[in-house]
Amino acid sequence: MSNLGYFAAGDRIQLTDPKGKLYSFTITPGKEWHTHKGWIVHDELIGLPEGSVVATTAGLKFTAFKPLLADYVLTMPRGATIVYPKDAAMIVGLADIYPGARVLEAGVGSGALTISLLRAVGPTGKVNSIERRADFAENAHSNVSNYFGEKPTNWSLSVGDLQDQNFESEYDRVVLDMLAPWECVDLAARALRPGGVFLAYVATTTQLSVTAEALKDDGRFTEPESSETIVRGWHHEGLAVRPQQRMIGHTGFLIQSRRMAPGVEVLARRRRPAKGSYGVTEE
Repeated sequence: MSNLGYFAAGDRIQLTDPKGKLYSFTITPGKEWHTHKGWIVHDELIGLPEGSVVATTAGLKFTAFKPLLADYVLTMPRGATIVYPKDAAMIVGLADIYPGARVLEAGVGSGALTISLLRAVGPTGKVNSIERRADFAENAHSNVSNYFGEKPTNWSLSVGDLQDQNFESEYDRVVLDMLAPWECVDLAARALRPGGVFLAYVATTTQLSVTAEALKDDGRFTEPESSETIVRGWHHEGLAVRPQQRMIGHTGFLIQSRRMAPGVEVLARRRRPAKGSYGVTEE
């Protein structure tokens, strides 16, 4: 993928019409992109700067840019529900995914989060991804490779169960997007270095609760913290400013914790639980 601000053969291009509708394709020498009002020759796009306005042979105009990561993941082929850009951004931030980090990811799905992780760790880091389903792994491999132009050399993708893997303090971060992350808390504790971050992405409050209790019961992690991200867009036409009727509401919960040093007991969190927090005790 070219990063020089100009279109080259093999680049993904995103065209936007005056109504805001998006179209995307890969620039391939010798090909044409056809619409209901004429066509655009791919060769004529090569060498143009991003932000150009291009027109079909019938005069239909489009604004041309390379797609942002959010644009790419929302339009790429899906084998599983993707981690939305708003959640991927929070995961990278909350888990503090930094250049050079060693990340263990389980539950690759369509590869949306994997791309964000690879961009964050950079060429000096590494991402080791585990996916249970071979069809999901194949689709993720294709999506990630298409985004970067080739399979990143610092990315490994394995098919199987995370519980079958054997890790001993190899990773700085463990990121889980799976149905039962609480089953992998012990493995995460063994895989993480002291101070490393555990982060799980779950869909329901039940999953959130069970994962939190598993982290507390394990004894090797700090008090877990949880959150969700809700994004609401806004319309603005002059002084007429109002929220959009449609918004990206709940997609999932994030729960994160940090690995304690070996043999160090976690300090008890002082808190007063609400009535009924842990059920009713029969007398």
